[in-house]
Amino acid sequence: MTASIEDFLKLDIRVGRIVRAEPFVKARKPAYILTVDFGGEIGEKKSSAQITQNYTPDSLIGRQVLAVVNFPPRQIGPMMSEVLVLGVPDAEGEVVLVAPTAEVTEGGRLY
Repeated sequence: MTASIEDFLKLDIRVGRIVRAEPFVKARKPAYILTVDFGGEIGEKKSSAQITQNYTPDSLIGRQVLAVVNFPPRQIGPMMSEVLVLGVPDAEGEVVLVAPTAEVTEGGRLY
């Protein structure tokens, strides 16, 4: 299936900074609840992320990440996930977060 540029433009992918990360103890698979700050226009949003193999909560604080911010909220167990933090698999198939290679302003849109 081929996607058009119009399809891509429907996705609102923004950079945010992780301000809180805590174990998601009620998740079926090991995960963290992330609070990501996208700046003034969007503010702070929560996400569930199965990234426990490559990250500790402390290593996530202050890290910039990319996330889709215009998907509808999704109920994951007892929490409502508001954004989809993006990642790619490493050699073992575990998630590595997608992030800018230099500091950028929170809320900046991917294009």
